[in-house]
Amino acid sequence: MSESQEIESEELYEHFKYVAHVGQEPLRVDKFLMNFIENATRNKIQQAAKAGNVLVNDNPVKSNYKVKPNDVVRVVLAHPPHENLLVAEDIPIDIVYEDDVLIVVNKPAGMVVHPGHGNYSGTLVNGLIHHIENLPTNSNERPGLVHRIDKDTSGLLVVAKTEYAMAHLSKQFFDRTTERKYVALVWGNIEEEEGTVKGHIGRSLKNRLQMDIFPEGEFGKHAVTHYKVLERFSYVTLVQCKLETGRTHQIRAHMKYIGHTLFNDERYGGDQILKGTTFTKYKQFVDNCFKVLPRQALHAKTLGFAHPTTGEFMRFNSDVPEDIAECLDKWRTYTVNQKE
Repeated sequence: MSESQEIESEELYEHFKYVAHVGQEPLRVDKFLMNFIENATRNKIQQAAKAGNVLVNDNPVKSNYKVKPNDVVRVVLAHPPHENLLVAEDIPIDIVYEDDVLIVVNKPAGMVVHPGHGNYSGTLVNGLIHHIENLPTNSNERPGLVHRIDKDTSGLLVVAKTEYAMAHLSKQFFDRTTERKYVALVWGNIEEEEGTVKGHIGRSLKNRLQMDIFPEGEFGKHAVTHYKVLERFSYVTLVQCKLETGRTHQIRAHMKYIGHTLFNDERYGGDQILKGTTFTKYKQFVDNCFKVLPRQALHAKTLGFAHPTTGEFMRFNSDVPEDIAECLDKWRTYTVNQKE
């Protein structure tokens, strides 16, 4: 799988689910699944188990796990089931740029990029196929997509309108020649003005909805994030994060790894007060910030790439959305009042 196809998906998608009968005799899970999944080979099921994609009662199991009565056996993969038929929907799309071969959009927070388990409508892709006919598909059946951003992350995405543009852009993401800069508000006062976080990123062995950092060569995939401090607010810091690689939840996992979890990132624990005082007034202030910004404080601000046909390097910038801007204003006011 190319790097462009693994960028920041929201979670694993359920492809199969079976509940073992009350009279189920102990049976290896690979043999159990062979009885249900049409055209599946035992080798493929064993590979899926090895990759952590076979779950029993929500825990990954090896292929020799013995299925017992009432066990809930699921196969989850990184892409939505191919049988999900995409429906064109007239959804407003904030188009930043468009020509014959590509389109750059500014995705709002809360919008899922592509249909998947639990999100079959209202996605960016549903809107795109209404706006553009015959979008090319990648190996995961995702029309036009060469990269993605999380549901609750706002910002810029480039979408290919032709097969050639898709191949050309995908290669740029794979070769790391694109420019991607995010702004993030993180907990804590980062000591250095700038730095680099390196650490293999893979799905957490404890919580399948989180990504974790692993020692090199042990698990996960190579990931590099460069950060630079933009503004300091005592207990939180506004940073620019430049992606060298594009792994799932890369910024969210890397910043937590160095002790600076994204502000209000519920999945990674940033929706708790991680830095600050014990004053009730401060707690109320942070709660008000959470209400203004009810998501992780992450915005894909800058996107640059070479145009597939002209070769010209194009760079796009998007304004920080209102919810993040309002939260930052609150922190600015708090910091000024604190110094007085």
